[in-house]
Amino acid sequence: MVPFREFLRGKREKLAYRLSNTATELGMDTSFLSKIERTASKEMLPNLAKTLEVQEKAVQIEIIKATTLADWGKLKFLQTGLEETLNIIKSHK
Repeated sequence: MVPFREFLRGKREKLAYRLSNTATELGMDTSFLSKIERTASKEMLPNLAKTLEVQEKAVQIEIIKATTLADWGKLKFLQTGLEETLNIIKSHK
């Protein structure tokens, strides 16, 4: 499992985008983009996806996987908790 920060950085580097150029494209400071590559917020995901030329869905899926596994991956009942969460999500559609 690739951590989300590596997913973002990898996409940027695959496009041969420098951190500073990408930050300028997103209208933010280079140090801020560097921080985003370590931790991103949901409000930033559409712009990140556009700049990195990937679908927003792919970015959302990667951050969900990365944060879930990084934060909760070792919980004994993670799978059960996720299954119950999915059932709740399905019931609210």
